[in-house]
Amino acid sequence: SKFRSLSECCCILFCLGFTTQQSEVIVSALVKIMHTNLDMIYKDMVTKVQQEISLQQVMSHIGGVKKDMIILEKSEFSALRSENEDEITKVRADNKLNLNQEKSRVKELHAQQDRALTQTDRKIDTEVADLKTMLESHKLDNIKYLAGSIFTCLTVALGFYRLWI
Repeated sequence: SKFRSLSECCCILFCLGFTTQQSEVIVSALVKIMHTNLDMIYKDMVTKVQQEISLQQVMSHIGGVKKDMIILEKSEFSALRSENEDEITKVRADNKLNLNQEKSRVKELHAQQDRALTQTDRKIDTEVADLKTMLESHKLDNIKYLAGSIFTCLTVALGFYRLWI
């Protein structure tokens, strides 16, 4: 399928039964159609320079988008960091509050235990004092009994002594 000259095309059409005038009109119409199609194709095509320029523009837009994304990531990262710091601060405050509540609960428990211990110590001291008083009372009673027994024995002995003398 080599390109043929216009006269060859006309000759072929003439050999096929067309008149000379018909052959020339058909070839002329075909040439116009081809030129129109080629013009449309050329309009849609770009040169290498235009393609390079378009590529550079696209790359420039991509670079801008990348920068915007990096800025957005950094700002979002900063926002997330700020949110995390706020959450950490809240958690720390809650933990401190819980710890302080626990400390005061433990202090109150210790205070209750100390009061109970003090009451127990007082009861023990009272009981010991009562026992000492009772012991002293029994000692005194024993001394009285002993003294009474000695006087009784002396009286009996003196009584015998007088009787024998």
